[in-house]
Amino acid sequence: MFLNQRGRVEKSKALGLSVEKAGPRLDEINQRLPPLEVAICPIRAQRDALGAVGGHIDRAVVPAAAVLKVFDAIHGLEKSLSNPQSDLPGYLGVLKRLEEALKFLGENCGMAIQWLADIVEYLEDHNAADDRFVSGLKKGVKYLQELEAGEEKGCLDGGLLEVALERLGNEFHRLLTENSVPLQMSLPTLGEQASIAPSPLPVAVIQKLQAILGRLIANNRLEKCISIYVEVRSLNVRASLEALNLDYLGISVSEFNNVSNIESYISKWAKHLEFSVKYLFETEYKLCNDIFERMGLEVWKSCFAETAGQAGILAFLQFGKTVTESKKDPIKLLKLLDIFASLSKLRLDFSRLFGGAACTEIQNLTRDLIKSVIERACEIFWELLVQVEIQRHTPPPSDGSVLRVVTFITDYCNQLLGDEYKPILTQVLVIERSWKNEKFQERILIVELLNLVKAIELNLETWSKAYEDAVLSYVFLMNNHWHLYKHLKRHEAWEPAGRFLVKRA
Repeated sequence: MFLNQRGRVEKSKALGLSVEKAGPRLDEINQRLPPLEVAICPIRAQRDALGAVGGHIDRAVVPAAAVLKVFDAIHGLEKSLSNPQSDLPGYLGVLKRLEEALKFLGENCGMAIQWLADIVEYLEDHNAADDRFVSGLKKGVKYLQELEAGEEKGCLDGGLLEVALERLGNEFHRLLTENSVPLQMSLPTLGEQASIAPSPLPVAVIQKLQAILGRLIANNRLEKCISIYVEVRSLNVRASLEALNLDYLGISVSEFNNVSNIESYISKWAKHLEFSVKYLFETEYKLCNDIFERMGLEVWKSCFAETAGQAGILAFLQFGKTVTESKKDPIKLLKLLDIFASLSKLRLDFSRLFGGAACTEIQNLTRDLIKSVIERACEIFWELLVQVEIQRHTPPPSDGSVLRVVTFITDYCNQLLGDEYKPILTQVLVIERSWKNEKFQERILIVELLNLVKAIELNLETWSKAYEDAVLSYVFLMNNHWHLYKHLKRHEAWEPAGRFLVKRA
């Protein structure tokens, strides 16, 4: 009896402990019941109502499920878009699939959300679900609509496309940089052929660049591609030019007033300009065409113009302009004619490479330079006679020797009537006269030079009278007349003066 009672007490204690432990669990279950109740609210609707709404739900859920499936597939492409360098064709293929998937999402997300909104409205109108359940659905649909209408619409991939395109742009930059090698140029000595190692990009690299361009342009990144190209290729050209030591291109007008420097600078300038145009910029012209040809003439011409401008063609033209702005000096006439000859020699190359609207700045600077060269050269030429006449007031040499001005004019006239400079000077004078609507006759050039010799003769007569010793005066005249007669090269222009000089000598 006692044992039975004791057993019942133990069981009561155990039951009490169990009830005590079950209390919190019951509270937890009680808290979960309302959400569960909301979740099963549609099931509590009438069978007829549920049967009618089933078809509507299926029609809304199927496209939404398709959108979610594509969205999941997009994120499955992420690993394949980590590095375009290892497998560029594969990378481009995956990228195109990503673009197509995003296009699908862009075209169908809005429609799927609208269908979901329609079925929620149907549930609400037909009391097919609990009000709290419908309210939750409406909030979810509204949130989706806000996302679809806002900035997030363009980020359906979580920014994957943007990152993939950035990596592709970096690959475009890498391919250009690693395959752009400066041209190794050496100035030839007289009689030698220029030694230049051409450095076009390999065909395989060009094909890769074109493939990358196709995808980047399809995503509105043409300007970015051109910016990368111009940066890399212009730096490459500048690296090629650094070997030529072109610091002199930045010389000031005041420094150019030193005639002793001008001859060597202009000689270098002519050679360097020819190298740059015929080799460096010719290479860039062809390369721009090879890479950007599919984008159209306007695009690749514009790209080349930017490359040439940043690479340094403008510095060459500005140097020539600086020469024209320096002070006038007879010896500079020959140097201006050298500049004109260099530009004339490259005229066809300039027209072909820098023609078109894209190179307007280069064209304007070139025309301005040519105009300045012609105007300055003609000014110096027509003022030569005045310069000789001014010398008349200087004293003659005390020993009756040949005057420096006589030696200078003799050599000067020989050069201007020589095979090298006469055609150039004639062309310059023809252009200048055409600007004034005047016709040029070759006799004008010869008459002007003959007048120089006559002016020298008048100077000699004046200088000879400055000697008190008559013998020294005659020695002075004889030395200078003989120098003129002996050293002036045979030319029909000198026949009248020549006969006179022989008599005087």
